[in-house]
Amino acid sequence: MNIVLLLGGLVLILVGANALTDGSASIAKRFRISNLFIGLTIVAFGTSAPELTVSVVSSLKGSADIAIGNVIGSNIFNTLMIVGCTAAIVPINITKGTLSKEIPLCILASIILFICSNDMLINKAPANIISSSDGLILLCFFLIFLSYTFAIAHNRNAETETSIKELPVWKSSLFILGGLVGLIYGGQFFVNGASGIARSLGVSESVIGLTLVAGGTSLPELATSIVAALKKNPEMAIGNVIGSNLFNIFFVLGCSAAISPMSIQGITNMDLGILIGSCILLYIFGLLFKKRTITRWEGIFMAICYVAYTVYLIY
Repeated sequence: MNIVLLLGGLVLILVGANALTDGSASIAKRFRISNLFIGLTIVAFGTSAPELTVSVVSSLKGSADIAIGNVIGSNIFNTLMIVGCTAAIVPINITKGTLSKEIPLCILASIILFICSNDMLINKAPANIISSSDGLILLCFFLIFLSYTFAIAHNRNAETETSIKELPVWKSSLFILGGLVGLIYGGQFFVNGASGIARSLGVSESVIGLTLVAGGTSLPELATSIVAALKKNPEMAIGNVIGSNLFNIFFVLGCSAAISPMSIQGITNMDLGILIGSCILLYIFGLLFKKRTITRWEGIFMAICYVAYTVYLIY
């Protein structure tokens, strides 16, 4: 039954996120809002909506390890597995701006999360808690990131904008309403199923969050990146991954903690260290060897690193 809840919840989340994104983008297009603005806000929110839904619901239900593990696990999966698999298909060229600004920002976000998660180490506190004030600080960083993104957007050529299908108003409204319903109920089913599986297998919620939940909620990013690689546009994978990682830490965890403080129990500094290390590895591969290119062998190595980390978690 727990597996049915998990899979059913995941399907509802993915379908709901897609419907909400399409409906919202169509409404925005009807009001003549630029494609680029829509892509940087609504579409970016849509691909990270599964993480947001699962983390907020988990936080409200007192399953903080699933909420935090979902974000950390998703970011590790994005950086090592998605970039790795994409580069294994088609080598990824990284722009100078991405290497000098966006990837270092991703490393900084991971370090900020490490600091917020280490009250016992830094302040000698009795427990590690991502408090409401920590959540509000993360949301402030998210606003700074959005401002930077929009500033970059003004300098981009309009030809890079993706086409957005304009739907009838009634259909767009139905997509938005149905998408929200799917996200809300799908999130509840998914968290209940994941918690039930963890209890039945005697596995901690943190491990379930770092692996099963993280992989499931990262499916939109994985699908987008693989399709982009097959269409000979692998550069999209880097932007997709970095945007999603920053969105997850600053917005998803920020919202979750601001709504309900999260006590960290099963998530260790090793997990946080792997998160930081994966971003640094991406930066090193982009900087060294064949400059500003993630080669096939580097991609395969990154994917192997993720598999090794998952095996370590399980055993």
